[in-house]
Amino acid sequence: MLDRLLGRPLAAAEQQALERELARLYAAPDAASSPPRVSPVGVALIKRFEGCARRRPDGRYAAYPDPGTGGAPWTIGWGATGPDRFAPTPGARIGPGTVWTGAQCDARLEADLKRYAADVSRVLAGAPATQAQFDALTSFHYNTGAVARASLTRRHIAGDHAGAAREFARWVRAGGKVLPGLVRRRAAEAELYQAGS
Repeated sequence: MLDRLLGRPLAAAEQQALERELARLYAAPDAASSPPRVSPVGVALIKRFEGCARRRPDGRYAAYPDPGTGGAPWTIGWGATGPDRFAPTPGARIGPGTVWTGAQCDARLEADLKRYAADVSRVLAGAPATQAQFDALTSFHYNTGAVARASLTRRHIAGDHAGAAREFARWVRAGGKVLPGLVRRRAAEAELYQAGS
């Protein structure tokens, strides 16, 4: 078939190169079936802004209230909220009395990153994204849970990457107040996102 497309037969060296490339492609895992992953740069960004706060004298970590509301949702470890997967009581939620070890904080981060990365991949629905853009969108979603409804996602899918980068700055409020930490985080996410454009 390539002979017809080229209008000539393939040379022996071309045939060998083609066979090597096909073998490499078929040996590589299918990108569509492999789960999306956040790069070490994306993980570092998330850790930088989430922090593993409230370390106790015994080396464990205690849950703390949301800075915007002063209460729920309670957070522990690297920004974990919601169900307490390590509680002895099934269905328990992270709250004022929740305490985890450092290993539990790290395990929950790893599980959450897989879930949030899969959410971002699903919402992008095949729209191209560089690793830096994917990492920035996952960090945004990890913090807001809003990647499915955010206009920045719609702009990204439409290919308006400059417009998407500007949209990060709109997500700086919690409890109706602009929080300086969110301003810094959104700026860092937009910078990472633009590095991949």
